[in-house]
Amino acid sequence: MTGLGDGAWQVPAHDVTEFAPKRTRYAICIPVLNEGERFARELEELAGLAGTADLLVLDGGSSDGSAEPERLRSHGVRALLVKTGPGRLSAQLRMGYAYALRQGYEGVVTVDANGKDDVGAIPRFLAELDVGFDLVQGSRFLPGGEAVNTPISRLLAMRLIHVPLISLAAGFRYTDTTNGYRAYSRALLLHPKVQPFRDVFVSYELLAYMSVRGPRVSGRVKEIPVARRYPAQGKVPTKISPIRGQLELLATLLRAVSGAFNPP
Repeated sequence: MTGLGDGAWQVPAHDVTEFAPKRTRYAICIPVLNEGERFARELEELAGLAGTADLLVLDGGSSDGSAEPERLRSHGVRALLVKTGPGRLSAQLRMGYAYALRQGYEGVVTVDANGKDDVGAIPRFLAELDVGFDLVQGSRFLPGGEAVNTPISRLLAMRLIHVPLISLAAGFRYTDTTNGYRAYSRALLLHPKVQPFRDVFVSYELLAYMSVRGPRVSGRVKEIPVARRYPAQGKVPTKISPIRGQLELLATLLRAVSGAFNPP
């Protein structure tokens, strides 16, 4: 499962529309599912990073125009991948990472499409990949980071459950483990003891798994400060339901820290 052309990679069925050739060493992977105007504003901000890293939009089946090809093309997106097979976030990420590796990118940065993350931090992720880090985790809780309007229930769950368990299992002291704003090197994604291209990663499993597995197979792991801002009013931009979704995250966490997702 380590070769680029290896048929053992399990990647969901998807369609690819390429708007431009590969231009840079790194790719920015943006998983999208019906993010509407939030994603439209983020695309405007990402336009300022043209030439820094290629933009890949990983659509999970949006029906609101989030992945409208001409709009993406006009904002400098290099490729649109539309998942047609099963799975949710982790399936989108497998689809995007497999494409990025096969295209020859040296690393990827993942950022949400819902406007909560400050995309201005992307050059700092790339700089850490440049100097040899394999996993760069964005943290809103480091000095210089910002955690704005984080729901108190999430803050408590992170501080009391998620961060301690992930840190213990990983052997690395994290301060933020639920933040999907992160970067992976090509070497880490292709490491035979990681193997992210498996159908066991369907929903949020891949995020927790990589947080644990990354430090276990590589000592080149680092957190950097980032901003994550929730709106002061209105609905929280998330795909995680308040009860069922939180229970699913807890079950995923326990499986990740117990080694259930580790390759055979």
